[in-house]
Amino acid sequence: MLTQQRFQVRAATLAEESLVAHHFYQMWLDNQIAKEVIAIDWLDIILQFIHQARQTLGYQAFVAEVSGKVVGSAGCQQLAGLYPNIINAAERCDGYIWGVYVEPAHRGQGIATQLTQQAIAHLRTIGCTHAVLNASPSGRPVYERLGFVGSNAMKLDLRGDEATN
Repeated sequence: MLTQQRFQVRAATLAEESLVAHHFYQMWLDNQIAKEVIAIDWLDIILQFIHQARQTLGYQAFVAEVSGKVVGSAGCQQLAGLYPNIINAAERCDGYIWGVYVEPAHRGQGIATQLTQQAIAHLRTIGCTHAVLNASPSGRPVYERLGFVGSNAMKLDLRGDEATN
């Protein structure tokens, strides 16, 4: 039986970037991605990505702690885009939430929900109008409860009433 534990969600520190990277790696393994297909230098790749996203895309990670131990994390930043964005940023500035991960022993307690809500709040502060993410099958119900529209690429209008999110 799962015991409900108190947890705290906060902004990750620079010193916790490696932990966030390890959670991102573990997320792929938990979603049945074989270790053999993950780049051997995955840690360097992730840390370089985080560094660049922090410098240019308003990146921020959040961590969840139980009894002083980090048990989950999530990252977010402005979406760099897949094509030239010619629409005014006040109308369309997508943010991207990625790497939402909670260690198995701590799942089902609302931690992923709180991490995602913190990411949404951060995206609002950096001027994003929508939040986009790619949901795993286990994550889809969490995101749908937060108002994301169901599909592989989910979208949430951040310009709406904050009280409903």
